[in-house]
Amino acid sequence: MKKLYFVILLSVSSLSAQTKQLDSLNALYEKEKKPSRRFDLLTQLNDKSAETDLTLAATYARKGVDLAKKTIDKEWLPKFHERLGRNYANMLELDSAWVNFERAMKGYVAVGDKKGQATTYFKMGWVLKKRGEFEHALQADLKALKLMESIDDKAGIAGATTRVAEDLARQERLEESLRYAKRNIDFCKKNDLPTELMFAYVAAGDASIHANKVNDSYFYFKSSLDLAKTLGVGKMTLADLTNNVGNALKRQRKYKEALATYEQARKYATESNYGVALGVVAANLGEVNMLIGNYKEALPYQLQTIKYQEENHDVSNLTENYGHISTTYEKLGDYPKALEYHKKSFAMRDSIAKADSDKAMSEMLTKYETEKKEATIKTQNRQIANQRLVQWLSAGFVVLLLAFLAFGLRSYRARTQANKLLATKNAENELLMKEIHHRVKNNLELVKSLIALQSAHLEDSETKTAMLESQNRVQSMGIIHQKLYQGENLGSIEMKDYFMNLGEGILDTFNADDKVRIECAMENLELDIDTAVPIGLIVNELLTNSLKYAFPQNAEGKITISLSRTNPKELTLKVSDDGIGKTANSAAKGTGFGTQLVHLLTIQLNGIMEEHLQNGTETVFRFKLKAAA
Repeated sequence: MKKLYFVILLSVSSLSAQTKQLDSLNALYEKEKKPSRRFDLLTQLNDKSAETDLTLAATYARKGVDLAKKTIDKEWLPKFHERLGRNYANMLELDSAWVNFERAMKGYVAVGDKKGQATTYFKMGWVLKKRGEFEHALQADLKALKLMESIDDKAGIAGATTRVAEDLARQERLEESLRYAKRNIDFCKKNDLPTELMFAYVAAGDASIHANKVNDSYFYFKSSLDLAKTLGVGKMTLADLTNNVGNALKRQRKYKEALATYEQARKYATESNYGVALGVVAANLGEVNMLIGNYKEALPYQLQTIKYQEENHDVSNLTENYGHISTTYEKLGDYPKALEYHKKSFAMRDSIAKADSDKAMSEMLTKYETEKKEATIKTQNRQIANQRLVQWLSAGFVVLLLAFLAFGLRSYRARTQANKLLATKNAENELLMKEIHHRVKNNLELVKSLIALQSAHLEDSETKTAMLESQNRVQSMGIIHQKLYQGENLGSIEMKDYFMNLGEGILDTFNADDKVRIECAMENLELDIDTAVPIGLIVNELLTNSLKYAFPQNAEGKITISLSRTNPKELTLKVSDDGIGKTANSAAKGTGFGTQLVHLLTIQLNGIMEEHLQNGTETVFRFKLKAAA
């Protein structure tokens, strides 16, 4: 069953009306000078544009963040970080979403806004579900429920209860899930909460369909869709709810009605440019066509679905989708492709669930080998028939040919089995490497936390500064291991993205993200970990020095980082700022440890360092890359 995780933002009006509203709100925003009114207008601009253009919505949310920082408004700053994170989440840019949700949570805690904390927990739970971390998602939703109960927010309690019911269903705790959902339906009716009731129906439908109570699930999903139409919700939400009704019809084996319902869901998703829904609905259309034997019609939908999921690293239902494509190829007689996708399904399930060996895969392999053998025998029979005129070679030729075939088949089977074992071992090794990098990252986070805890008890300013710099150094290495276990290539790091994450962390540490801007003037560049770690530490030290000394008295400024491959054997790293600069040959400020570390790392990378002191400070490194062994 393919189901949509609902987008965080709900649409409430048509596209044409929204365009007029946005133009009107923009005009008011440009004329308005009062900050409190500008915050209200930016909120409306973000929420309206998010219904049709998430990129534009993110632009308005960033304006809100900038305005809140400029006016030092601690109440509005977390609200716009939450909105910006929501936009990133709906675009499936999950790392950026998470960073903004963490900043929103920090801001809400600082001002004691419990409702803001609860809504942020909702969104953090949504991101965790997309990553497949369902247990952590349930913990986040339970925290949100407790916060909503503490302030007696009826709508918030209903929303949190719906999410908890959905989390329990995903963990196959179906009786608990259905109990939460039914209780929430009664709660919403009693307190006149129609929007929350709509989602409570969805949660009850989810639990019912997982428990194979398909008639109940159709009732709940249809009730949700009917209520949504009376509320006038947007087409993104209608796409989600219509897809749910299609799922229930499919489970009732009403395939013709299911196809028509999915087509309506696809229409809603297309009109609202809702990419997540387009992928899920395509998967459902492919599955229903497969179930009724329309394999040629099913295949394009299925391939479209997995292409979308692989490009967006969305693992939800991916195991099932690989399996459906394998079945479709098998029915079409393309056994190599069927085997390929069955292997993908097996590897995906093994990576997230540690499943035992799949019996169906062995059956598929046997069937494929049998087909190859039969094809070979038919070919040889035709050749023998065409060569009857040369009878004197027949006996010897047939004996020799059969012996060769027997040997070839045995060798082929041995190679196939060896390749299968090797592929499984490689998958296990890759999973192990990701787990190692994950553990290293977690250990570095622990070290960073211990340093922070120790520094909190220090009073000497120089010692505290040194401890802070040590935290940043540990963080720079931790980010590398995080990128390794989250990425697809375990052997290399994309440096531009790494520098941006490193810069954001250091700006946040020095509380300078509203004064100093960091730019990465470079193309995407991947480096191996042995080169990336020392370069990361060098950049960390230079960023720290710029923030400490180049911009005194909270002065504004810009730091530029670039890393390029001058030629196949040389890298050039430039870090510059437009600060106050420094005197040539001046002694290092502070303990001088950072300067020593930079020189040692430069030597380690077989490099040279130059400093230019015009218009600020620019440090240039040229590293000679070692030849591959």
